[in-house]
Amino acid sequence: MQPSVPSPAPSSEPSPVPSAEAPSAASAASSPVAAPAAVAPRFDERLTAPRSWWFIAGLLGLSGGLVMFPLGTVATLGGLIVAAVLAGAAVSSYGSARVRVVAGSLVAGDARIPVSALGAAEVLDEEEARAWRTHKADPRAFMLMRSYVPRAVRVEITDPTDPTPYVYLSSREPEALVAALDSVRAES
Repeated sequence: MQPSVPSPAPSSEPSPVPSAEAPSAASAASSPVAAPAAVAPRFDERLTAPRSWWFIAGLLGLSGGLVMFPLGTVATLGGLIVAAVLAGAAVSSYGSARVRVVAGSLVAGDARIPVSALGAAEVLDEEEARAWRTHKADPRAFMLMRSYVPRAVRVEITDPTDPTPYVYLSSREPEALVAALDSVRAES
């Protein structure tokens, strides 16, 4: 087994802990339907929103409270809480996109692409990433881009039945993503 590429950001998922309810390895092997083994991701990155966006979400919450201020204290607190929760949920949702290489697949947001259907992966610096987001972009491409992540990876799709020419993925660690894809491709 080859060493895995370290994850650029710590995962917020809890690690599996054996419990009394989980079947033992011996009983799982003897059962007709064995549970699939957990596969550690080769690369796992969450494209979290920057701190400044959270600050802006807090200011939106404050403005919600100020809008409700003429209606009294309870309305002010209600406006503050509702606006802050809505703004925080929007920032959290936008910043929850993940890019992973796991179980022989590239998982980017909602897309799951087998590595066997992928071609060459190219690390894009800030200037090239901007060009592929704008004037070089193909409308058929799958793009998981975040404006606050300046670098990216472009991976060609080699599956002849797929009309998608390439996948564009924002990444803070594009070299590690390309290395993970190359290592999975080399194993298969």
